[in-house]
Amino acid sequence: MKEMRPTTGKVVLALFNILGPLKGKSFLDLFSGTGQIALNAYKRGASPVCLVESERKRFCDIVKNMPEDVKCHCMDVRRAMSKFEKNGESFDIIYADPPYELGWGAELPKLLHKHSGILSPGGTFIFEHSEKEAADDIEGWEREERAYGGTVLTFYRRSVDQ
Repeated sequence: MKEMRPTTGKVVLALFNILGPLKGKSFLDLFSGTGQIALNAYKRGASPVCLVESERKRFCDIVKNMPEDVKCHCMDVRRAMSKFEKNGESFDIIYADPPYELGWGAELPKLLHKHSGILSPGGTFIFEHSEKEAADDIEGWEREERAYGGTVLTFYRRSVDQ
């Protein structure tokens, strides 16, 4: 099992301040780790909330502490994105915090572009990564970065007409 690196309190606070009110917005937490981001979204009114964690032990720990109406999936993120798209599921906000410096800065934007149907029109995709790892652009999508120490939040926004 890869070492877990929970999102710091400073970054969590900044993330939810930037996102603003979540009441009635759907939220997907990819690479959930401890489940803290999904739980924060749920407590702030997001609905439905869904999370994906591939490590079985972490997943079992998350499920123990998660409200029943948060959908939890134990599977690889690539498979999950494909499944959500196939099932016609989309989310207003998607947050991804993969293990740092393993190439996700190039892979995640490609996956999102390939499975763009899982992000609602006008939705936001947030990629948490190390300052040492660049996040690729997605053609035709707006992109903004915010740095907090060695952590960067890259926000991708789909235009409403895409």
